[in-house]
Amino acid sequence: MRLNRYTLILLSATVLLCGFFGLGLSQDDSFIKMKLGGVHDCKGSQNSAEIESLARFAVQEHNKKENALLEFARVLKAREQVVAGMMYHLTLEAVDAGKKKIYEAKVWVKPWMNFKQLEEFKHADDGPSFTPSDLGVKQGP
Repeated sequence: MRLNRYTLILLSATVLLCGFFGLGLSQDDSFIKMKLGGVHDCKGSQNSAEIESLARFAVQEHNKKENALLEFARVLKAREQVVAGMMYHLTLEAVDAGKKKIYEAKVWVKPWMNFKQLEEFKHADDGPSFTPSDLGVKQGP
């Protein structure tokens, strides 16, 4: 029986993967933990140069889109999510008209394409608002 080139490549890849996962890797290994779509704390310091650069980029892009004048102050929290590239979920502090406020931003990065895009930028308190009637509560006695 003669195997074509693609079958040999597939078999070789399967053997390599089986060997790789058979090396006794535990569930604690970061390779196994990093699942597609899962959001995890960023490796290293939240104030690393890369994370700070992404947060500054988020503020600059927000300022361009909204004609705003926010000034970046610091990163409070940084999380990452594996997508087609990496989605960074940032909680940052910025100064708006002299007052420090907290914002949440999502920045999508594909380093192999030199691609960086602000996906979301909002004030941390801009969550859904509920009224008593939304919750089925009757006001009054």
